[in-house]
Amino acid sequence: MTLAQPEPGGYLPERPVPLRGQLATTASMETLQVGYLHAVAAAAGCSLAQPFPDNGIDWHVSHGSSGHTIDDEVTIKVQLKCTYQVQPRPPGPSFGFTLDNDHLVKLARTPVAVHKILVVMLVPRTPEDWLRASHDRLELRHCCYWINLAGQQATGRRKTTVRIPTTRIFDDRALAEIMTRVGAGGRP
Repeated sequence: MTLAQPEPGGYLPERPVPLRGQLATTASMETLQVGYLHAVAAAAGCSLAQPFPDNGIDWHVSHGSSGHTIDDEVTIKVQLKCTYQVQPRPPGPSFGFTLDNDHLVKLARTPVAVHKILVVMLVPRTPEDWLRASHDRLELRHCCYWINLAGQQATGRRKTTVRIPTTRIFDDRALAEIMTRVGAGGRP
């Protein structure tokens, strides 16, 4: 008996969709974005800590380097958000994301001792489309974008839509660059 093998670098053959758990979609989205953050932090050589309770900030990301001028290890605070309401590869230079004003005020405070960034993950609507695996890769779909909201003003009554630049893809290189700037005494 011969088994069909996938092409090198190709995806595994389609299989029937298995019965998925009954975890709420928003809880699954939160878990997916945490996995994305962990992968990016690992590739950038950063460590992660989760504050308890989180008090509006999900993660502390630290980066140690003898090349930093202000300290041998610098930290930023990260707030994660995930949505399927914005299409992948948003057209134009930015896309809108709405935050509660209380949360925006926390993320926009300036000056700060530890800088904060907002990371927004765009995902397909259905969990079956969130990831694909092959022998040589695991693809998380679609993408995370980041922004430093320091100084941003609330404009709505209870919520404010902020613009997230589509050029600010959150990956290991972006995180390493952020940490390099912070390590030199600058902003993310």
